[in-house]
Amino acid sequence: MGFVPVRKPRKLPRETIAETYELEYGTDQLEIHVDAIKPGDKVLVVDDLLATGGTIDATVKLIRRLGGEVHDAAFIINLFDLGGEQRLEKLGIHCYCLVPFPGH
Repeated sequence: MGFVPVRKPRKLPRETIAETYELEYGTDQLEIHVDAIKPGDKVLVVDDLLATGGTIDATVKLIRRLGGEVHDAAFIINLFDLGGEQRLEKLGIHCYCLVPFPGH
């Protein structure tokens, strides 16, 4: 079991690939090391907060571009009214959370 960071641009020290994603107020980008995931690796995505799902969607796309398999994601907080869980289920990803909380 290992830890693979996915970060904002220019925060990782080695060669990366990037994924641009939409925000409510514009776009942003995430990067992952090109050698972080091997084809067939099974990956659990873990983050503190699930809101609209844009960040996790981009993370999943990066992992899948490298050949990794993502089936589950775990969060501390899920702002369930904002639709992130439904967005990830469309990608075939089951979400787990410790604290479900309305997003309004």
